[in-house]
Amino acid sequence: MKLNQYLDVAPEVAEAIAHNKPVVALESTIISHGMPYPQNVETALKVEEIIRENGAVPATIAVIGGRLKAGCSRDDIEVLGKKGHDVAKASRRDLAVLVARGEDGATTVTTTMIIAHMAGIRVFATGGIGGVHRGAETTMDISADLEELAHTPVMVVCAGAKSILDLGLTLEYLETHGVPVIGYGTKELPAFYTRKSGFAVDYEIDTPAELARAFHVQQELGLGGGMLVTNPIPEAFSMDPAVINAAIDEAIAQAAARGIHGKETTPFLLAKVKELTGGDSLDSNIQLVFNNARLAARTAAELSAL
Repeated sequence: MKLNQYLDVAPEVAEAIAHNKPVVALESTIISHGMPYPQNVETALKVEEIIRENGAVPATIAVIGGRLKAGCSRDDIEVLGKKGHDVAKASRRDLAVLVARGEDGATTVTTTMIIAHMAGIRVFATGGIGGVHRGAETTMDISADLEELAHTPVMVVCAGAKSILDLGLTLEYLETHGVPVIGYGTKELPAFYTRKSGFAVDYEIDTPAELARAFHVQQELGLGGGMLVTNPIPEAFSMDPAVINAAIDEAIAQAAARGIHGKETTPFLLAKVKELTGGDSLDSNIQLVFNNARLAARTAAELSAL
């Protein structure tokens, strides 16, 4: 693969890709925009450790000084964590300008998929994907993550779509674009903080080997696009649906009252939900990311063997 002139692949990651060893991509928005310092850096480093423990090489992805990074150093992660919201939240539309200006950017699901694919990384672990926002029939607020899943051949392992979204419309959008939605050990779409949503996934798959095989065949068939694997938060950390839904409803009402929209919506809602739940939602968020990292690493290991 001819690498993009704006892309830097960390030596360990490049070596793993060259020798068909398992690699798992990680986003950086969770570092700069997902939680406070130093908890954000501690969590990011722990996720990398979990991926190593489960047989894969971690590749935290970001834009640093205008360079697309597939594999961040510890210093890079520290900078992203300390700068926090001063780092631009980089979606597809932002990449060219950030690179041209030589600026930093924390990658979303969308841009992590883009850079992972440039580098030759096929599996990506995150918390939850974006989707169709509630009220999108009038606001047209639909995450770029869904379009990227339709076009970029990367498997995304997550805990479902964030429950601040319209989950039914999110699934409809993915179906229209031909994105397979897989439930790992479940027939029901997980709703990020909780294990259940009331919405069915396309298929239930119970082993990393079968996940890897399904993704491998999808690419061999030339179907293109990604695959969404939804992995329920562990039971011990799942929140009471009534509690989390009440907090989400209150957060959405406050966002509407303040006129918050666009890329500011999700960070505001997640911060408000954290406040309303006394921090329980952040604890759940961290644990589900750890859980997804384990599954992604095991699946990447199976995929590299095919």
